[in-house]
Amino acid sequence: MFTARIRGKLAPLSRMMAQLGHRLLCPPCVCEMSRTKMDPSPVSLKFRCFSRSSLELGESAGTRLAHRFSRVTRSKAQEALFDYLHCTRSFSFSDAEYISKNSPNFVQDLLSNVNAEKEVAPAIERFLRYNPINEFEPFFESLGVRPSEVQSLLPRNMMFLSDDHLMLENFQTLCNYGIPRNKIGKIFKEARDIFRCDIGVLILRLEAYEDIGLSKSTIIKLVICCPTLLVGGIDLQFVKVLDKLKGHGVDINCIGEYLSDSKRYSWGRILDTIEFLEKANNGENRMGELFKRNPAFLFNGSGRKVYVVFGLLLKVGINVDEAYVLFAENPYILSEKSLKNISKAVSFLTEIRVEMDLIADIVSNHMKLLASSSLKGPKTVCKELKVIRDCLAVMIKEDPLKLFQLASKWRVGTLYQDPTKYIEKKTFLMRLGFVENSEEMTKALKRFRGRGDQLQERFDCLVQAGLDFNLASKIVKQAPTVLNQTKDVIEKKIDYLINRLGYPLEILVAFPAYLCYDMERIQKRVSMYIWSRDRGAVKPMMSISSILACSDARFVRYFVGVHPDGAEMWESIKHPPNSG
Repeated sequence: MFTARIRGKLAPLSRMMAQLGHRLLCPPCVCEMSRTKMDPSPVSLKFRCFSRSSLELGESAGTRLAHRFSRVTRSKAQEALFDYLHCTRSFSFSDAEYISKNSPNFVQDLLSNVNAEKEVAPAIERFLRYNPINEFEPFFESLGVRPSEVQSLLPRNMMFLSDDHLMLENFQTLCNYGIPRNKIGKIFKEARDIFRCDIGVLILRLEAYEDIGLSKSTIIKLVICCPTLLVGGIDLQFVKVLDKLKGHGVDINCIGEYLSDSKRYSWGRILDTIEFLEKANNGENRMGELFKRNPAFLFNGSGRKVYVVFGLLLKVGINVDEAYVLFAENPYILSEKSLKNISKAVSFLTEIRVEMDLIADIVSNHMKLLASSSLKGPKTVCKELKVIRDCLAVMIKEDPLKLFQLASKWRVGTLYQDPTKYIEKKTFLMRLGFVENSEEMTKALKRFRGRGDQLQERFDCLVQAGLDFNLASKIVKQAPTVLNQTKDVIEKKIDYLINRLGYPLEILVAFPAYLCYDMERIQKRVSMYIWSRDRGAVKPMMSISSILACSDARFVRYFVGVHPDGAEMWESIKHPPNSG
């Protein structure tokens, strides 16, 4: 009696807990088959939800599960999932393979639902036979969607991918166009309407952007960064931006290099920025030059920082024309760090009551130092020098460079003897893409020898020879010692490569070390190669790296010994008759 009474009181609580557990574990859009204990026969199968804990709990749960199973076990589980998708669900081989190998959290959950200590593949095969999965879950995870976001993307009343034929058709269109699968998840999250396009519509939208002059690779980058470009018709504001850039002599296919899929872009605001700069420039066509010097300035914050810079310059009393000149000459000031440094310096001068005219002069004449110097606060400087603010202001009025010597956070040393040299060098490196105050920048400052203007002059040799700014930057980053040579030496090596060897300039991108080799080595080896080539002993247009980078012994074997008279010719090249 007592036991029965207790059971009667606990029954409602048990039912409530069961219902609550069912709601927590069973989203309404996912279901699976499970046998009942009353009747284990296949006929009496009923639907219930397949709970996948790691997707419910997010990445952290999946990460914890990852430590429970060995790599071999996970590999076998992936193979079992592949067999299910390919053989049972008729996925194509490539689709089944990609999904099974790129949905680790889903695979971990499969393993958590079977006895992984026994045979993994048969266990998962049996589990999937009676528990059909929601195929959208591993599919979305394989496309780069975070596990914690998967549940919010699942369609209602669907569990098989084949049920959503429009989504699959548009997904295949993006894949066939060349968009990486692991980026399509981002596109789905930001512009789901793309996947509702009627059959054939999406490819027409992609081709419409090709018709306005964009290359396929540029369109792929644009779609990844700005998926909304494919929603509805062609984006007119985006087209106007391209027209503006074309009008200023800018190659529109270079814009893809300055976009990041981690940021959002407003083409309307970018268009406004271009028009603002055109007005500030009084109609003079210098936008193309400005864009070449700092191509990313338009896309960094969708042009918002341009307004911030102009606002700051106008605030200190610099007129619009002077502000534009300062901006054009110092486009690096759009970086976050530079803006912060300039703003802090202006605040410093204002706080110690320096006249606005003098502040404007300091900003105009020492922009590089302001952008690159991180200053202490006025109170700290006054305390260190044991002076009042008025005295500090007088010191700076007498010599504006005192601002950087007294207030800069740099260590006292030889840098103060001529801080502009350091700043010019640092500014040049920032133009190449080095991040201020980064470890990479610190190493670069040591590896690049010469003043900033000298480095710029040597770099200009590469651009004037015909290399794109970005390719030239890539060459310099891969082989910094290129810029440690004089302008004449660099020009001579480039001329030798093009006019003597007949190689295209772009070969330097694949082998920038060519510019680092001694001119004597280049001349001797190239002369021997040309001699052997002209006699059919070696292949024409061999890679320049094969000629220069191999050891002396290998060079003799492959370029000298291949012709009966090769050894004699090689000796005459190494020791010409008039060499003494």
